[in-house]
Parts: sequence; structure tokens; C-alpha cells
Amino acid sequence: MRKMLAAALGVVLAFSLAACSSSSGGGSGSGSSTTPAASGSSNGSSTREKGPGNTIYVLGPTPDHGWTAQAGVYAQQLVNTINTQGQFKAQYMPASSGDAQNDLANQVIANGDAAGVVFMAIDDSAQAGQEALIAANIPFISFDRIILGPDKSAILNYSGDNFSVGAGIAYWMQQNGLKPGDTMVSLIGDNTTVSQYRQQGFDQFLLGTRQYTDKGTGQTYTTTQTWTQDQLNTLEANYKVVCNWNADNASQYLEQSLPDIVQAPTDGNLYVFSMDDEMTLGFLNLLQGNSLDAGTKTALQNLNVYTSAVGGMQQLYDVMSGKDTTLGPIANQYFKGLMSMYFSPQMMNTAINDMVTYLSGGDWQYNVGDDAYEPVAIVDKTNVSQYTGFQG
Repeated sequence: MRKMLAAALGVVLAFSLAACSSSSGGGSGSGSSTTPAASGSSNGSSTREKGPGNTIYVLGPTPDHGWTAQAGVYAQQLVNTINTQGQFKAQYMPASSGDAQNDLANQVIANGDAAGVVFMAIDDSAQAGQEALIAANIPFISFDRIILGPDKSAILNYSGDNFSVGAGIAYWMQQNGLKPGDTMVSLIGDNTTVSQYRQQGFDQFLLGTRQYTDKGTGQTYTTTQTWTQDQLNTLEANYKVVCNWNADNASQYLEQSLPDIVQAPTDGNLYVFSMDDEMTLGFLNLLQGNSLDAGTKTALQNLNVYTSAVGGMQQLYDVMSGKDTTLGPIANQYFKGLMSMYFSPQMMNTAINDMVTYLSGGDWQYNVGDDAYEPVAIVDKTNVSQYTGFQG
């Protein structure tokens, strides 16, 4: 059975360019020694499976905007550094879709020089590419978006702790008065494991089956009121939309739905479970503009609105701190509370460094199919000065 540990990795991050947050260690996994790309013993045994060559390929997003793009920027920088070190060659291979990543995986196989692959799937359609690597006995680390099926053959499945992201948001909302019968809007990222795990973490915290441990405070928190499944179903029944991580999609949904939403709360509280910084910024942009009628804006302003986000965009940090003189006053006018779960894209460098450690015979703490999670933290106006965000 896989273990989810919150302790930091005992891995030497030899090539890290950025001050990456410490990653969490893994436990015993479900993979076996007969699985392609199986790791050897946890003490750095030379029996670990490796690809036929000496190149580390990193498959990730085309750097354009947002969290995934910044992860790609960090990855490219680290790839450049690895190439200057001389122990391995490295290449960053960007793509804008999972299907395109399948083609890149086949190209990696055809090149015949891969030692290992770090695979940040754009979407679940990239499953075929991961399966091709498995068939070719090329070890890979699955990063961020974990595709179920191939995950059992990855030498490591590494991501931010999306379960804790959801649990942290539930904890924060509960601290701000969330109770059964309240009204909540859900701005969902997509239909992949990233959003699914965030939703599960949120639900499990309120159901009392999961605690939340905050990296910043070091404290572990438990629900102060255990919800029933029926109460949770009612909370999540009405106002929800899949935004595909897009600010405009969030804005368009809220523009259409807010006139109804602001009439729903019976106790003056409204909660917005946004799974991403960009979607929360979409909400703020909508409130800054003129497309909402005055009555809806007035009704919203009369509510206690508590809004979450996830990521670590400096723009949203500037809103919280008041440095953003455009959206900052909008947030103060309409939001009683605003937070973002710290989920830095710098963690992609940790995944790359993990591959370096694996291939170079360093201390390896995992079995095939293991999961490891980067701890997360709640960031709001009380502690935002302690965090440096990324430029979206």
C-alpha cells in the first residue's frame, strides 16, 4: 500500500537552480521488480533499470502563461545547468497537448539515447506516451498530473499534495464560518486527478477522515464539525463549473450565475472554492469591470465572501498585500477573506533532480509506483510577505 508522507526527501538536489521547497518522502509502493523501469534497492543499488543512453528528457508544457508555463521555465533553466555539469545530457521537450506529448515520447524512444524521462502530462491523453516508455523499459517520473494506470510503473509519482490543497481550503473555510447549509461556488480546474484529488481532500477534511498539516505553521488541524455525506452533497450540488484552469472561463460563468448566486445565502456568507489563482483573478477582473449589473454587485458586497485560490502567482500575492493598487481595492471591497494554497511550480525542479539522483546511483527511497508529495501552506494577507510568487 502506498504511503503519503509529509517528511522532506532525503535526496541531494545537486543541480537545483531555485530554492525549491523540500519534498515529501515516499513509502512502499505497489510495483514489483519485474515491472519495466523498476528501481533497485533503496540504498542506491546499481541494479536499477536505466534507459539505453545518457540523456534525461523532460516532457512538459509549452511556456506561455500560468503555473504550468512557469514550471516549464524552471525546468528549462535546470536542463541548461545539467548540460553544463557534464554528467548527463538533458533536453526539455515542450508540448501544448497530451497527444503531442505522445509523439515526443515516441521520438525519445526512437532517439535511442534516453537514460530517463521526467513526464509532466498536459492531460490524460498523454497516457499512450507513458505506456510507450514503459514498453521500451525507459524509467520515468510522473510529475504533477498523475495518470492512473501508468502510475503503477513510474519510478516515482511526484506532485504537490493536492489532497492537502483541498483539505487546507476546507480548513480555512471552516475557520471562517463554513457550516452545513451554507452556499458554495466551485471553480473546478479540469477533470483530471489534480482536481479530483483537491476535491477529495476538501470533502475528506469536512467528513473527518483527513487532517490538514500546514507546511508554514507546522501544525496539524482536524475538522471542528464532522459533516455527513448528505450535507456535503448539498453544499456542492448547485454552483460549479469546470474552467480548464482559465480565468476567462471562470469570469464568464460567474457573470452568468452571480445574479442567482448572491440570492442563495441564508446567513450572509458565500464561499468560493477556486482551485487555481488564475480563476480567482478572473473573478476579480469581473468585479473590476462593468458587465455585472449594479444590483448584483451591491448584493455581493453585502455578503461575507470567502474566496480560495491555489498556486502562488505574484499578482495574487500583490492583491493580498495591497501592492496591486487596481485589484487590491476590489478584493477588499468584495471579499471578506482571500487565500491561496502555496503550490510552487519550482517543484518541477525537484522531480528533475530526483531523476538525476536515481540515475547517478544516489540514495533512492522509493519503490516502483510510489507517490511523493510536496507539502503545501495557506497564504493570506497575514503571511503573504513571507512568500515570493512566480510571474504568471
